[in-house]
Amino acid sequence: MVQTVKTHQIEKVEGGNILSPLGFQSGGVHSGLRYRKKDFGLLMSDTPASVAAVYTQSHFQAPPLKVTQEGIERSGKIQGIVINSAVANACTGKEGLENAYKMREMIAKRFDLPEDYVAVASTGVIGEQLPMEKIAYGCESVELSKDGAHDFQKAILTTDTCEKSACYQTKIDGQTVTIGGAAKGSGMIHPNMATMLGFITTDATIETDDLQNALSNSIEKSFNQITVDGETSTNDMVLAMANGSVEHDSLNAEHPDWEKFQFALQLVCEDLAKQIARDGEGATKLIEVNVNGATSNEDARIIAKKVVGSSLVKTAVYGLDANWGRIVGAIGHSDAAVDPTGCDIYIEDQLVFSDGTPCPFSEEQASEDLSNSEVKIDIRLHAGEGKGTAWGCDLTYDYVKINASYRT
Repeated sequence: MVQTVKTHQIEKVEGGNILSPLGFQSGGVHSGLRYRKKDFGLLMSDTPASVAAVYTQSHFQAPPLKVTQEGIERSGKIQGIVINSAVANACTGKEGLENAYKMREMIAKRFDLPEDYVAVASTGVIGEQLPMEKIAYGCESVELSKDGAHDFQKAILTTDTCEKSACYQTKIDGQTVTIGGAAKGSGMIHPNMATMLGFITTDATIETDDLQNALSNSIEKSFNQITVDGETSTNDMVLAMANGSVEHDSLNAEHPDWEKFQFALQLVCEDLAKQIARDGEGATKLIEVNVNGATSNEDARIIAKKVVGSSLVKTAVYGLDANWGRIVGAIGHSDAAVDPTGCDIYIEDQLVFSDGTPCPFSEEQASEDLSNSEVKIDIRLHAGEGKGTAWGCDLTYDYVKINASYRT
């Protein structure tokens, strides 16, 4: 099935994934880090690729991110990404940094690559050293395949309940360009600059600096607009590779098809971000908050994220309680400019608050609307042209159960 975004001539490829773009392979194996499940993945471009990355702003940035960032800054290119789940290799000191370098070195030697061409990522429990004999086994045994997308996607999961992938296509200079992506994330999701782990591939021709601009712009409106629990990981990273397998004039802001490429990349990021929010630990539904009429887009995004991240709003949605007062409270507590007398709030299609006062509405209909798998809250501020959207999930008893026993 192909879904067309007509205004931008972009098509969503149903069933597409991180290997849909030309010139990429991946694989995933069970190395022993997790019980019976795949826990070690490798994604590889057939040729050196332009690269862009965005990292967590946590002061406790994990060693794999430091190694990756260092390599990208030196080379401006990468060809492979190696990742393990179960152990985050965060807060592990000098030994943890050395192990991240070793992990990179083993893959580089096996595939005859410069070490700087290999990015490293880890996800899992913080504070544990990587069992390097298991990492070595993963490096030696993982096999690349054009059909290895699902093995890779399974290998990067932790508390996720499902794989997360997306794929979109557009035309650049008349040539079909594909952008694919995979991500993991379910808890500790409240990104600042990046989020969880996301990997994006494209066969477009684009230089590293231009890819970085496109990725940073896309993340601001997608991954940075989701929240599950208000927590930010030490290992958050989104990384994009463009290998130029489709020949066309190099993309940049002056290219006539730049806007199409930028929007297609944003759609991939947004699609993955919504899948993460929907798969929040213990979640039963996706919450989407749309803000229109703010004084700026930035204010709109701030308000949307504040509302969708409110524990009281999240629990009200779980309890099928149309408690608009919790939404008002979250809006008022944001750092954005708001005129209370100009604020309208809709839960699905019902106006529940307007001009500073409550509106009569059907509680029965509201409860029915809140029982849907997707819940929309619209906030209209009538103060300007700013608009923004954020995504999250409800907060359930199962979230506590999952996180109370995470290490056991």
